[in-house]
Amino acid sequence: MRIALITDGIAPYVLGGMQKHSFYLTKFFAKNKIHVDLVHYNDSKYDINALEFFTEEERTYIHSIVLQFPSSAKFPGHYIYKSYKYSCLAFDAIKDQLNTYDFIYTKGFAGWKLISEKNKGHITCCKIGVKFHGYEMFQIAPEAKAKLQQFILRPFVKQISQQADVVFSYGGKITDIIKSIGVKPKHIIEIPSGVEKDFISTSISSHNEPYRKFVFLGRAERRKGIIELNEVLQKLTSQKQNFTFEFIGPIPDSMKIKHDSIIYHGEIRDAQKIKSLLSQNDILVCPSWSEGFPNVILEAMASGLAIIASDVGAIAAMVSDKNGWLIEPANKEQLETALIDAIQTKNLISKKEQSHQLVQTTFNWDIIAQKTINAILNNK
Repeated sequence: MRIALITDGIAPYVLGGMQKHSFYLTKFFAKNKIHVDLVHYNDSKYDINALEFFTEEERTYIHSIVLQFPSSAKFPGHYIYKSYKYSCLAFDAIKDQLNTYDFIYTKGFAGWKLISEKNKGHITCCKIGVKFHGYEMFQIAPEAKAKLQQFILRPFVKQISQQADVVFSYGGKITDIIKSIGVKPKHIIEIPSGVEKDFISTSISSHNEPYRKFVFLGRAERRKGIIELNEVLQKLTSQKQNFTFEFIGPIPDSMKIKHDSIIYHGEIRDAQKIKSLLSQNDILVCPSWSEGFPNVILEAMASGLAIIASDVGAIAAMVSDKNGWLIEPANKEQLETALIDAIQTKNLISKKEQSHQLVQTTFNWDIIAQKTINAILNNK
């Protein structure tokens, strides 16, 4: 079988949850001896031509097509403009090979031109599937600027989703969004994300320190809820609650809290170092306004952490009162209550064990890859 995967980057060459998902799709297609034409670009110091994060055998099944992501001056809608131009480059890169593919998997706007050309009848090819990571443009926004960006994105996302042959969803509230924009249920394929089996810890931490250890992993995007989290942390540190809080990711100095219990590690791209830091903590905090199926939650569960997270996207498929705390997005009172409960609970080990077990039995990439391959075979 031969598949084209059209994406705006794979991790760690480009950072992001969708890029990490694209990396594992590529890796597990190749592990299953499926030939992949990978259309992507590089935004890192790594030599993308070497594809050093894949094994030698995996590389024999990957044909890497590296594009340059278009640049432009910033103006209202500039992201849409650049995304469309990128989709045109991607289309040009594979248009002469369309009759060789059994399926084309596109991410976000990267397949825009291809899907449009097929819809107009200008080309004929196999079925095309599209995946918008979390359909965040249809979720709640934290500020006026984000609401404007969502307003600009929505009609294009709706059009692409309706015109694709199938739409991939993480499930939960994301499927509800996809249905609400006019995609028929029979065209929706629900598949969660996962972590690689090697990333799952063989045991979980049960340290004896008389305090709780929290961690946030991600960028300082407004929608990630860092402003609300900082307000709650400042309140808890003034109350002298017994905890430490670590931030992994590029947090600007202007957003850092100066307190002995708050630690900043900066941006880390090395997966094993991230795993090591996660395993030293107890609870991951993900208070986002909008999400899809966050890899950070899966990675934390794989390290045996309990989870505090907003009930957005498909997060409820991963987090419940069995392994953590679900809160309403942007609700500082619920976030504070969850943090205090996590500090005081006598049931933390049980929640950590539930996280660890769930990721092993449901959210590992061996299972996810097979579900994806089966879905593609059923839609050839």
